[in-house]
Amino acid sequence: MSPLTTPADATAASSTPGTSSAPASSVSDRLAEPGAAARWAVLGAGSIARKFVSQLPSSGGVLAAVGSTDAGRAAELAAFAVEQGAAPAGGTTGTDDASTGTAAGTGAAAAGATVRTGTYAEILADPTIDAVYVATVHTTHARLVLDAVAAGKAVLCEKPLTPNAGTTMAVADEARQAGATLVEAVMYRFHPQTRALLELVRDGAIGELVHVDAAFSFAAATREGRLFDVDTAGGGILDVGGYPVSLARAVVGAARGRAFAEPLAVTAKGTLGPTGVDEWTLAQLDFGDGVTAAVRCGVRVDDANSATITGSRGSILLTDPWFGDDAQLTVRTVDGETRTLSFPGAQPYGLEAAATIAALRDGTGEAPEISLDDSVGTARVLDQWRAAIDLRYPFEREDVDIPTVTGRPLAVSPDAPMVYGEIAGVGKKVSRLVMGVDNQQDLAHASSIFDHFVSQGGNTFDTGWLYGDGEMEARLGRWIANRGIRDDVVVITKGAHTPHCDPESLTRQLLESLDRQGTDHADIYMMHRDNTDVPVGEFVDVLDEHRRAGRIRVYGGSNWTPARVDEANEYARANGRAEFSVLSNHFGLAEAYDVPWAGCEHVTDPESKKWLEQRQIPLLPWSSQARGFFTGRARPDDLTDAELVRCYYSDDNFERLRRAEQLGAEHGVAATAIALAFVLHQPFPTFPLFGPRTISEARSSMRGLSVSLSDEQVAWLDLR
Repeated sequence: MSPLTTPADATAASSTPGTSSAPASSVSDRLAEPGAAARWAVLGAGSIARKFVSQLPSSGGVLAAVGSTDAGRAAELAAFAVEQGAAPAGGTTGTDDASTGTAAGTGAAAAGATVRTGTYAEILADPTIDAVYVATVHTTHARLVLDAVAAGKAVLCEKPLTPNAGTTMAVADEARQAGATLVEAVMYRFHPQTRALLELVRDGAIGELVHVDAAFSFAAATREGRLFDVDTAGGGILDVGGYPVSLARAVVGAARGRAFAEPLAVTAKGTLGPTGVDEWTLAQLDFGDGVTAAVRCGVRVDDANSATITGSRGSILLTDPWFGDDAQLTVRTVDGETRTLSFPGAQPYGLEAAATIAALRDGTGEAPEISLDDSVGTARVLDQWRAAIDLRYPFEREDVDIPTVTGRPLAVSPDAPMVYGEIAGVGKKVSRLVMGVDNQQDLAHASSIFDHFVSQGGNTFDTGWLYGDGEMEARLGRWIANRGIRDDVVVITKGAHTPHCDPESLTRQLLESLDRQGTDHADIYMMHRDNTDVPVGEFVDVLDEHRRAGRIRVYGGSNWTPARVDEANEYARANGRAEFSVLSNHFGLAEAYDVPWAGCEHVTDPESKKWLEQRQIPLLPWSSQARGFFTGRARPDDLTDAELVRCYYSDDNFERLRRAEQLGAEHGVAATAIALAFVLHQPFPTFPLFGPRTISEARSSMRGLSVSLSDEQVAWLDLR
């Protein structure tokens, strides 16, 4: 039996044991009632939870419960909440049901107020809880967040949302698909000082932005506890490095009229301590156009925890940018004016709680101060920072079993949009969209992207001996082994790339690819390039030898001309060999006038399209989106992308773009979805490759699967 569960199995497994599923809408309706106070639960009973509880009353919310693996610490936090006036009024102290946990508070201080305690599951199962603050160690965040989402709670999760960008991306997608409220608790982003800073930068108070300098560091007394444990994602970057990185991205974004900006490059130096975590490190972020940032953090070095924003006309200094206990912002400009703005009394932990409830009430599910896209972007930079100083945690290594983000078995969603086709000889259905395995940054990122693809019905993956010097296909193989689904997926393997395009190299690379992937066969094997100096029969002979040995199911060519494919198949028929079963060339709605890389071949011209229709050979087209031509990047007056101009710019292609946009508007989808639908609606079998870098990109691309085009519309798009 296949380990890949069916849609029915997935539905049955979708509930989290021990939780209730109160719809978010009913919670928001109740909170809309006059005088209704949000009832919060805190998961985790450490120092950060205590800080949150102390400021919770300023949000108008109350602490109704504490969940913890340590009953004693939970009781202490619950009692503290009562002392702080954060507990809900009414009720009695004590509990008459041992399963509900320990009551908090005794005597006069607790009179009329209680805070329930219990395990995480027990607290999440409480239907009276509206929102949950996750304050546990980094490595437990993802599972607790998703358990809370499954229980119908709004969630405020301490930073970092998860230890890496891949997992953060998956958690964000799960929350969005559930219609849940999820906010990352980067509390300084909610402080009025931060809002004022971004407004000043946005308004050009210091001229053109040039540089951001920000630091958050402290010296821990001993190398003990979670901060120095690699198994709990310790170290400075994940504990406090996200603050200066987040600030830099937000400031550059404000200067450019956006919520945040992504750095083009990240370089770093640092020191790993004896326990393996980063104890002091600094990074340089290059945002392009001459804008840079220097960020620093550490857990064994005291530093001036400040931020300086420098522009062409002056600077802004924040002496207390993170906690805001003594929030003061000083602006100095060339006109000689010095302005100091103060923000006394702000309680950022209370503000982030209020923002979470506001996102629940208004149905947006995200806080404008820090969106989930912003959280994912910061996590991506933190990954790059850690990679630059060679810090990878044991649970992220390329040889470990990274489970699904939910912890449940991988399953195909009941509403999966995927459609399928057949390629003779493969022996399995083949998803019409093929996942390109060439840009996944690490195993965590790959696992999230691949899991999503399979959940949407995808089962076909394209990789190559050359990609990432072998890392990409090894990563794919590890993920397949982790999920136990080799028989459920179709793996396309490519080799024989220039300058190693000869029969001997083909055999060597095939065997290396199979070894890297941990498998004994390729479902589809394609030569990545052709070498016309080698008689085509020599290639056919060696490919067929591997087919007969069971190492290849079917084979074909990538970047082969139609004439050379015909020659190969004529030889095969004459000599009792299997013919080429597939071709993978550049094909899409935009006609290609040149190709991105030397040795590539396209079949976008009318003669090649006629050949494909006559031969009916399955085409696995790459770059069907024309390197972003249909995303809005291409404009006749924008010549900044020389490659895009060289390969695709023409009056005809801009007319195709205009028609794709027009048809997209009629179907309610983007032009990219129309471009994909065009490829899927050809009079010959197509299985387009795509390479989304995020789950949201994958979802956007897959919308093309639902677009139905008539023959007349296909012809109209192609100017016929």
